[in-house]
Amino acid sequence: MSASLPYVLILYYSRHGATRAMAERLAAGVESVRGVEARLRTVPPVSPTCEAVDPEIPEEGAIYASLDDLRHCAGLAIGSPTRFGNMAAPLKHFLDGTSELWLGGALIDRPATAFTSTSSLHGGQEATLLTMLVPLLHHGMVYAGLPYSETELMATTGGGTPYGASHLAGKRSDRPLDDEERSLAHAQGRRLARLALALAAMREEGS
Repeated sequence: MSASLPYVLILYYSRHGATRAMAERLAAGVESVRGVEARLRTVPPVSPTCEAVDPEIPEEGAIYASLDDLRHCAGLAIGSPTRFGNMAAPLKHFLDGTSELWLGGALIDRPATAFTSTSSLHGGQEATLLTMLVPLLHHGMVYAGLPYSETELMATTGGGTPYGASHLAGKRSDRPLDDEERSLAHAQGRRLARLALALAAMREEGS
């Protein structure tokens, strides 16, 4: 990764791999835009057992996010499986710890988006995406969904919403992303990257 290029942070929690697969498609969309890079990060699980401690580096996949990953990003995508119409506890736990960034206004005027995966077709995808955007708005971020110029929104029989990309993982959480879901996740990453560059230029002009 070049130290000179701005990056879009793709921050996710994935239990069975579906949300991780979506994150990788968003990353490909980000990196299809010249002048910006994708940075994939995850969060550790939370446990009701106080003694449970995860290793500092996951055995596979992206490394764990730090506040600095968030502080210096040009844009942000957050992804989570749905938990009763809301994000999973590990991602919320990380976001709950970002008060110092909120107090300093570190993320104001940076673009953000969200993505999710559910095991059932009507499993709370839209509710999850809408609740995920709330902390982003508190941070002063500019939320970007998926416009209907992405024609897959009208054709999908799996996931895909104007509030953000989504995926139908199936009752065993083993259904791979279909063509429409892959295309929409890629488009969401591409749009976020373009907005990240445009809003960065706007912030520089106003400084």
